[in-house]
Amino acid sequence: MKQLLIISGKGGTGKTTIAGAFIKLLQAKAYADCDVDAPNLHLISNHTVTEERKDYFGLPKAHIDINLCIECGLCEESCGFNAVHHGQRYYIDSYACEGCGVCKYVCPTGAISLREQRAGELMLYRNNAVFSTAQLEMGNGTSGMLVSEVKKQMKESAADDVGVAIIDGSPGIGCPVIASLSGVDLALIVAEPSISGINDMQRIIETARQFGTKLAVCVNKYDTNLKNTQTIEEFCKDSEIIFVGKIPYDKKAVTAINDGKSIVDIDCPAGIAVKKVFDNTIKIIGKL
Repeated sequence: MKQLLIISGKGGTGKTTIAGAFIKLLQAKAYADCDVDAPNLHLISNHTVTEERKDYFGLPKAHIDINLCIECGLCEESCGFNAVHHGQRYYIDSYACEGCGVCKYVCPTGAISLREQRAGELMLYRNNAVFSTAQLEMGNGTSGMLVSEVKKQMKESAADDVGVAIIDGSPGIGCPVIASLSGVDLALIVAEPSISGINDMQRIIETARQFGTKLAVCVNKYDTNLKNTQTIEEFCKDSEIIFVGKIPYDKKAVTAINDGKSIVDIDCPAGIAVKKVFDNTIKIIGKL
């Protein structure tokens, strides 16, 4: 199974819209949403009704047993994350706690332990296709770890005859993106023709190259700034990155998304253009 990751250096480029179109055009038998902070691929993909849910436990969090605590204050003094506080008694702020265990180590009475804490939820939909996704709990910092679990769940659940799996990554260049990049065969970067879009595209390219990942670039809403679109094409040429096409801004695409459809489900300029981008991208991954 080859893995095609669709990513962007910033939010709002249309990454998920294009991922949904690719899933429909490929009739993908396996796909995943690795934007665990704000997953929304399910809104435009016809995932199946067979559903499995399980809790995801990330890093452990400290817990104080008030029956053993003598209120010496060593835990509060030693915590480098300002997670230990004192009100009527000492307690742990679970949002600030990183589970390092220093407080447990310095506690003279053994009142502090590290306990598993629910950090999110993994979901798996499968019938004719496998769709793996997850939702991270608010305030948790283990997004990269959860992304790895989403990809692992997809790979383990997919049938043996899956040719290409589509992965909708998260925006930016942080931990979830790095986890998304690991092990994929090709990363398609969706850029937008704005100053910030170009800057963030360059940053995600620099990040992906650290992993030796094969790259391709397309521009969404290219006609909103033709000069910047040309800049992106020239950058790709100079950087020896394959440019697979450009998609126009299309009000019909907005209507389709609001109706829970993919842009290839309706007759619109964006849908026609994304088919060309899809064909070019599939040709690349087919040669890998």
